Amino acid sequence: MAGRNGRTVRDLRRANRTAVLQRLYFDGPLSRFELGPATGLSSGSVSNVVADLAADGLVEEAGSVDSDGGRPRTLLQVAPGSGHMIGVDVGETRVRVELFDLTLTELARAERPLTQQRYDVEVIVGHIRDGVTEVLAVAGLAPERLLGVGIGVPGIVEHTPDRGAVVHGQTIGWDAVPLEALLRAGSPLPDTVPHFIDNGAKTLGQAEMWFGAGRGARNAVVVLFGSGVGASLVTPDVEQGRAVEWGHLTVRVRGRRCRCGALGCLEAYAGAESLLARWREEGGRVPEGTDEETALTALLAAAHPADDRTADPVALAVLEETAEYLGAGLSDLINLFQPERILIGGWAGLQLGTRFLPAVRRHAVSYALRHPAEKVTVDLGRLGPDAVTVGAAILPLADFFARGGRRPQPEPDHPAPAWRTALEERAPH
Repeated sequence: MAGRNGRTVRDLRRANRTAVLQRLYFDGPLSRFELGPATGLSSGSVSNVVADLAADGLVEEAGSVDSDGGRPRTLLQVAPGSGHMIGVDVGETRVRVELFDLTLTELARAERPLTQQRYDVEVIVGHIRDGVTEVLAVAGLAPERLLGVGIGVPGIVEHTPDRGAVVHGQTIGWDAVPLEALLRAGSPLPDTVPHFIDNGAKTLGQAEMWFGAGRGARNAVVVLFGSGVGASLVTPDVEQGRAVEWGHLTVRVRGRRCRCGALGCLEAYAGAESLLARWREEGGRVPEGTDEETALTALLAAAHPADDRTADPVALAVLEETAEYLGAGLSDLINLFQPERILIGGWAGLQLGTRFLPAVRRHAVSYALRHPAEKVTVDLGRLGPDAVTVGAAILPLADFFARGGRRPQPEPDHPAPAWRTALEERAPH
């Protein structure tokens, strides 16, 4: 039976379970007494919901605390082993697959390097399937115990009613690739385990906003700096984050050719791939066949030698030029969105690290309008190289919350995914 606002008793119970689960997840352990004001529920409702969640094995006791003159209060927490998620990062140098428990503690991981074939669709699909099978075997976990598999990919992700998630990855040669349908077709997982696919910069941003350097911010931009560059925008009206193709803003008319095919994109100057290409053009020496991460390490060593050798002026100049382009690109984000924080992640951003950051900050401020520039901080993300897989695993976790801690059921018609609602309704700060 529906009430005046259209919500049924079942909807109300699900919402109450979600509220208690999320508060325990992000702020626990908490007592029943503390859960009341934290969730806005009455003491009776809290007791009923806690009993229901405990019966489902989702909540467990975590010790006790003294109360003011009364009996000690029992503390409650989310049971880590009550759910498991897999996060997948389809990155630029490897496919990384990680298995997590409900509290996002890593239980197993598998990695598949990407070489010459790199983004061949069948190769990527095979790596994901094999990685999922491997981490489940390492942890000894039955596939049906998974809440879902979250996958972060390069490019624009379109969620369609007939083919599920379709990926438009112009820079990697993916033209409307029905990735979800391809994964479902040969999946080692039962139909009750869904796949959640979204842009990798967006999953990186979600991880930093929930658990990293973005926590507490209402307006933030999280930048993925890898072979190319991308960004995720988080604002009060888009709390689940929105991927923006920031790397393909034009920064120089008739400039360098970007890997997307256009001329003068930011990515053609600020991505690690272009940084290394410009170094080679100026005489930088990198052995043939060296992967990008190793090559970037060599460039940094040339620019900032650990011993008494003289720094390579060409490497220093290329890094300074890259810092200026990246800072100028950040100034566009500052002027357009006026964020409180800008966080830089991705393998190249983390590798360049704190030595690179002051120059990026200086250029960002110099190119931006004074008022928004005075209000923004520019820092590195805190979650390291696993941030995309953590963010990808948040997708099934958010879906689990949206269902009030109920496991997903088969949805052959691909309705609007529940995890989108969860991210929209409650992004923890």
